[in-house]
Amino acid sequence: MEEHGGEKEEVKDFLDTLLDLLEDGSAEVEFTRIHLKALITDLFTAGTDTNAISLEWALAELINHPRVLKKAREEIDRAVGNQRVAGESDVPKLPYIQAIIKETFRLHPPVPLVPRNSVQQCKIGGYDIPTNTMLYVNVWAIGRDPKNWESPLDFCPERFLQLSEDGGQMNAVDVRGQHFQLLPFGSGRRVCPGVNLTMKMLPGVLAALIQCFDWKVDGSDCKKMNGDDVLEMDERPGLTAPRAHDLVCVPVARFSTLNILDP
Repeated sequence: MEEHGGEKEEVKDFLDTLLDLLEDGSAEVEFTRIHLKALITDLFTAGTDTNAISLEWALAELINHPRVLKKAREEIDRAVGNQRVAGESDVPKLPYIQAIIKETFRLHPPVPLVPRNSVQQCKIGGYDIPTNTMLYVNVWAIGRDPKNWESPLDFCPERFLQLSEDGGQMNAVDVRGQHFQLLPFGSGRRVCPGVNLTMKMLPGVLAALIQCFDWKVDGSDCKKMNGDDVLEMDERPGLTAPRAHDLVCVPVARFSTLNILDP
């Protein structure tokens, strides 16, 4: 922040604008360095860390479920081809990739506990909640609740592409806060403002990684299950919920996409 202080002639970035607001004594809102630091921290945590963690979880699940990976690759090859790299504009044509992202968010929400503050005294689940009490919505547990999901611990993107019991499409279950069984971005007025960007960016990036590469692991982060090596899927605690061990895998270029990978 010190490097960005003072008068600048060139085009200003986001931090410059915030510093100008900080130094503006006539501003209508109170804005201190504490507010500035908190906002920048939120941007880095919510804008980069969560997306990277979600992409890592998605890749780990795909490596553990080669059937899902094969089906996703077939969809990409069919909808995009091998003459260009898949991108954000292709996402509407890739419903299975979107389902993979939703299923990843269901099992591995980037923020497992969503905080809320009670603005007045209320009763929740039979408990009296005083005013100004910090509450946490356990999004992680909601996504694994057998009351909401069949075989909740299984990684099954198809659940978002099937007809529900009432005849409606399960892919109508969205992540934008309208459906309380899937709340990776929260809900209501405090829903994550980056949800639309994430739901465009993550499927596009994942599609490109699936399209262009096969993924190999060295086995050091694997365990035996039904005679096969599978990646450990343990989490470590924190504000976000990353893997207990960083995913280490080797991208191997697919022969059919060498023409678009050649610089």
